[in-house]
Amino acid sequence: MIELGGKRLRPSLTLMSCDMFGGRIENALAPAMGLELFHNFTLLHDDIMDQAPIRRGKETVFKKWNTNSAILSGDTLFVMAYELVTKTTPALLPQVLELFNDTARKVCEGQQYDMDYEFRGDVSIDDYLLMIRLKTAVLISCSLKLGAIIAMAPAEEAGLIYDFGENLGLAFQLQDDYLDVFGEVDKFGKEIGNDIVTNKKTYLYLKAFELAGGEKLELLTRHYRDRSLPAPEKVATITGIYRELGIDVLTRSLIDEYFARALDIMGRINIPEERKQLLLELAAQMVNRES
Repeated sequence: MIELGGKRLRPSLTLMSCDMFGGRIENALAPAMGLELFHNFTLLHDDIMDQAPIRRGKETVFKKWNTNSAILSGDTLFVMAYELVTKTTPALLPQVLELFNDTARKVCEGQQYDMDYEFRGDVSIDDYLLMIRLKTAVLISCSLKLGAIIAMAPAEEAGLIYDFGENLGLAFQLQDDYLDVFGEVDKFGKEIGNDIVTNKKTYLYLKAFELAGGEKLELLTRHYRDRSLPAPEKVATITGIYRELGIDVLTRSLIDEYFARALDIMGRINIPEERKQLLLELAAQMVNRES
C-alpha cells in the first residue's frame, strides 16, 4: 500500500505547519509519518467497502490478494500509526493523543455515514458536507494542528490552523468528487465515475437532484435505483445530466468558496506572511489539482 505512492499531503502539512510556527521539523517527522500510515489504513479499508479495484493507478490490496489480507494489513497500519504518532516530546503527548484519537474516531464516523448514505433516500447537502468534514477534512485539520502543537504554538493559533485545515479539507474533497466525474483516469489514478456506479450521495448528485425536473429527474432517479445497469451506460447518462445542469460549474464554485474561507482564517494567524507562503502554495495546488 505504501509503495503505491500517493501525494503524501498529510505529513507534508504537518511538517510545513511545524516549520511555519517556528518549530524544528525533525521533532515532527515521526508523528507526520504516523498520520500518513493512518491515512493509508483508511484507504485500504475504504477500498474494500467501496469494492474499488484501482488505487493510485494500481490494483487495490484486496483485489490483488484478498479481503482478509487487506483487513489485517489495514489493522497493522493503524497500530504502526500509533507507534509513530506517540514518538513526541513527553510533555506534549496528552495533546497529541487527544487530537489523534478524536480524529481517528471522527474519520470512522464519516466512513459510516458514507456507507449509510448509499441506501438512504433523504440525504441532504448538509448531511453530505458533515460526512466529508468527518471523513476527510478533520485529518487535514489534524495534520496541521499536530505540527502547531509540536512547534508549541499558542493554543489560539493552533485552533486557527485547525479551522484553516477544515475548510481546505472540504474544498479538497469536493475537488476529489469533481475529478471522479470530470477527471481523466490517467491523471486521476482511479476509475472515473466510481461514485456514480456505487451510488455515492456526493454534492454533485445531491445538487443535480435539487435542480433537475421532468425527464432529467426521472432519468436520475431510475439510474440511481437500478443497480443492474452496465457501468459505462450509467456513468455516461449521469455525467451528461450533470453537464446539462451545470453541476461542474456549481461544484467548482463551492470549492472556491471553501478555499476563500480557509484563506481568510490563515490571514488571522499572527505570524509574518512570508512564513505562510509555502503552505499557501501547497493549499492552492490541493484544490486545483487533476489527480
